[in-house]
Amino acid sequence: MRLLSGRGYEISRRHLSRILANHDLRRRRYCSEGILVDFIHQTLQGSGNLHGYRWMNERCLSNGIRCRKEDVRLILAALDPDGVQQRQSHRLQRRQYAAAGPNYIRHVDSYDKLMPYGLCINGGIDGFSRKVIWLNIYNTNSDPRIVCRYYMDAVQDVQGCPLIIRTAPGTENATIRECHRYLLRDLDPDGGFVVYMSGCSTANQRIESFWGQLRKQCVEYWLTAFHELQNYGCYDGDYIDRSIAQFCFMGVLQVRTLEWIFGILSLS
Repeated sequence: MRLLSGRGYEISRRHLSRILANHDLRRRRYCSEGILVDFIHQTLQGSGNLHGYRWMNERCLSNGIRCRKEDVRLILAALDPDGVQQRQSHRLQRRQYAAAGPNYIRHVDSYDKLMPYGLCINGGIDGFSRKVIWLNIYNTNSDPRIVCRYYMDAVQDVQGCPLIIRTAPGTENATIRECHRYLLRDLDPDGGFVVYMSGCSTANQRIESFWGQLRKQCVEYWLTAFHELQNYGCYDGDYIDRSIAQFCFMGVLQVRTLEWIFGILSLS
């Protein structure tokens, strides 16, 4: 009102309120504390118990719950103090990484922590942008034809291939190596340029960092659930148990990992 009066406009408070209402202009409205507490409590019952307050705040917003990040932090500290303490005690020192640009190098690797339960994860990630090119779950990561199919599907989806592929030196990546070199045969006819790199998994830095985030934010929940099944004697790892686990959890785990990736994209 003072600003309007200073500029020579005379308007009543009631008329100003009517103008604001007609244009749907209002102060930011946050949800009630009870709704926020109920949602966070429900989320903590699943893989959400691995999320910090930033991830939890983003999850609230994606579900239509407008809230303050500080409120989420305080509620999370009250509902899950052990989880907050555990996350605060694991601080990693980042290593330096550099890539020339998008589609310059792509890191490909397999994640085998769920292999005892018949669930094998394979992923490819762009070294520059950290974009997840593919993340697929199947019953094996040892068949080079299956792993190469992930690579060729990605080539068709993006209409191109990266300049360099980096993988582990296992035999499951042999077909990817040959296909990639064939696709770049015109670029490097003499074979003098390095278009394929292999080395130990711990040196495949970009995707190893991604696996660490996947473990903390998603897979740890499923590992704990499968360990509990083993402790109760409901899973002994034989062919039938592995087949049942694949039938019941493969599709669910694929959906949950994709939901987690979409959460990364919304944060970025």
